[in-house]
Amino acid sequence: MTLAQWLWGSDALTQAVALVLLGMSIGSWVVIVGKVWFLLRAGRDVARCVDAFWQFRDMAQAMASLPAWDRERLILPLVEAWREAPDATLASAADAPARRTRRLRDVLHSHRARLQWGQAWLASVGATAAFVGLLGTVWAIHRALVDIANAGSATIDKIAGPVGESLIMTAAGLVVAIPAVLAFNALGRWAVRIDTALDGFAHDLLALDMPHTSQHPAPEADAVSLTPNPSPVGRGELREAASRLAHEG
Repeated sequence: MTLAQWLWGSDALTQAVALVLLGMSIGSWVVIVGKVWFLLRAGRDVARCVDAFWQFRDMAQAMASLPAWDRERLILPLVEAWREAPDATLASAADAPARRTRRLRDVLHSHRARLQWGQAWLASVGATAAFVGLLGTVWAIHRALVDIANAGSATIDKIAGPVGESLIMTAAGLVVAIPAVLAFNALGRWAVRIDTALDGFAHDLLALDMPHTSQHPAPEADAVSLTPNPSPVGRGELREAASRLAHEG
């Protein structure tokens, strides 16, 4: 009996489990292929745009050149967020560094959501697909044993066939779960590396706003007179001087 014939002859629950596993597998591979394509382009664009940005003469040249290289629009939105917000808005109420920090933070959150796209699906499939397949196996074994009991004969050849066929559902669950788990780990690390590069570039943009710390000379100490204060003249010395003047007179 082929796999298709076995599924066609199974009950509704077994067929439903098989359809769920098929949907999980198709969804996982769509996410894997799409995300590999996105991360390949994003990683190359970020590395190339960051290196080129610091070689431009001014911001105008950067804004004119980056769109051709930033195919996934990861660097250009950060540069645009660094520019001033329009006046007469709530966003312009704070000082310039605070406004730029807020806008860059919002752009980074948006980029992080794009980089993490599909991770929840891969994690869910990797964690549940094996158990979904196990559910199909347990139910198929139960159904096979019930059929054997109704037939009234329990020879090994009549048990091994149905039970062995039911184990196909467990194997199908593992086939769906293992690629999802491996892709979740590999693509997650890849996305973190790109996110770290974007975060570093945003901090470098904020550093353009920071004024250079000036070295203020320490205030000079009050001048200290090196000339000793004249010692006060005692009363005895005054009397001696007066008596000498009297004798001379």
